[in-house]
Amino acid sequence: MGTPSFFHLLRKIMPQGKGTYGKKVGRPPQKKKSGRDSLKIKRKGLYANIHAKRKRIAAGSGEKMRKPGTKGSPTAANFKRAAKTAKK
Repeated sequence: MGTPSFFHLLRKIMPQGKGTYGKKVGRPPQKKKSGRDSLKIKRKGLYANIHAKRKRIAAGSGEKMRKPGTKGSPTAANFKRAAKTAKK
């Protein structure tokens, strides 16, 4: 007979049926939250993250602040949005 092929073994492991590949079988679908619903959780703001990083750098973490314009650094729009939501 020989050894079974990879796909033969895969069919034994994967659930059978149309459209089951990659889905969680047996669990009800979860409701997806919209962007506004997920923001109800209080998160730290841009300036809090900047101050926390400066504190870690001062403590000797070896991190560096990103230069303006590099990938992952805050943009001008991020700073404008942070200014709108700042506590007064």
